[in-house]
Amino acid sequence: MLTETEMKQKIRDFIAETFLIGDEQDSFENTDSFMATGIVDSTGILEVVGFIESEYEMTVEDDEMTPSNLDSVNNLTEFVIRKTG
Repeated sequence: MLTETEMKQKIRDFIAETFLIGDEQDSFENTDSFMATGIVDSTGILEVVGFIESEYEMTVEDDEMTPSNLDSVNNLTEFVIRKTG
């Protein structure tokens, strides 16, 4: 199992590689809201969910698809730890 720091980096790398281009890849903080900053739109969240389900062998239920679980690197990391820990 990855450490929390390693998990954050893996999620951050996925977000940067999938949704950002060039210099933008380092232009966000782990606390930044994906939706508010425009990094990820509503359909992009489905890609994020697919990534964490595949990467961490878990299922995200419909009622778990909330900003408090999915809308930043930190929120995603904490959510995955709760689900898999």
